[in-house]
Amino acid sequence: MHELGVVIEIVKTVEAFVASNGVTRIDTLVLQIGELSSAVPKYVEACYPAAVEGTLLEGTKLKIEILPANAICARCRKVFGLVGSGGECPRCGSEEYEALGGRELKIKEIVAR
Repeated sequence: MHELGVVIEIVKTVEAFVASNGVTRIDTLVLQIGELSSAVPKYVEACYPAAVEGTLLEGTKLKIEILPANAICARCRKVFGLVGSGGECPRCGSEEYEALGGRELKIKEIVAR
């Protein structure tokens, strides 16, 4: 489970950001995780308490937003979701597409108290 290491790096990033911006207390950390990201949301949630223990984020809430894995068809230009489509455009059946998103793992928001 690589999620623990990922969350520890997120905690370090957040701590550096809040220190440089004079924030002393955090209520909620909001992450965005793409449907195709290598980070599994339920594992991120599971390891979050251990990753934040003894840090400025200890006792904070974690909110995860799932970002859709969208693509645009190279033939007909329809935007469609990759998950559940089998990589095939629902309009024209083409399997040629450009991925538009879904691999992200981002810090969206740090909510201060």
